[in-house]
Amino acid sequence: MHTILFALAAAAASTTPTPAPAPPPYREAQPEDRFSTIAYDPTADAASELEFAQKSVAISGKKLLIIMGGNWCHDSAALANLIDSPRFVGMITRNYEVLFVDVGVPQTGNGRNLEIAKRFGIKKVKGTPTVLVASPQGKLLNGKKDAASWRNAASRDEDAVYRYFAEFTAG
Repeated sequence: MHTILFALAAAAASTTPTPAPAPPPYREAQPEDRFSTIAYDPTADAASELEFAQKSVAISGKKLLIIMGGNWCHDSAALANLIDSPRFVGMITRNYEVLFVDVGVPQTGNGRNLEIAKRFGIKKVKGTPTVLVASPQGKLLNGKKDAASWRNAASRDEDAVYRYFAEFTAG
């Protein structure tokens, strides 16, 4: 009899649902959350995409905004997310063709698509993101130092970033 009760108790215990794992600690949404896995495609043919984008801006008269970064980079993902936010998307799509270029991890010698920066006179991508603003004729409109200065994109003031990109749309 005790064996049967023990077996019934054991069976009941094994059918008792295990408690759900505790939820992760709460954290505020971060700017990079939206694009952290999709903005910079490591499998894309960046050279072909650049050629297409340059032909497109030559026809449309828009500026070409090339953001060279990586999904692993907090600042690259944050900038991608910011320019696709409701505040920016109208101004950006009216005035720019945007090209996200995955550069791997150039700081460790594992870079890719670095020849794109060289086409615009930037010899070395030292940090991510590197932001290039080019005219429809293919001329770099922001300075080389300026292009490389975006390594702190996640901590930049949103208004300042908006003004920066709007500055190139005048005229």
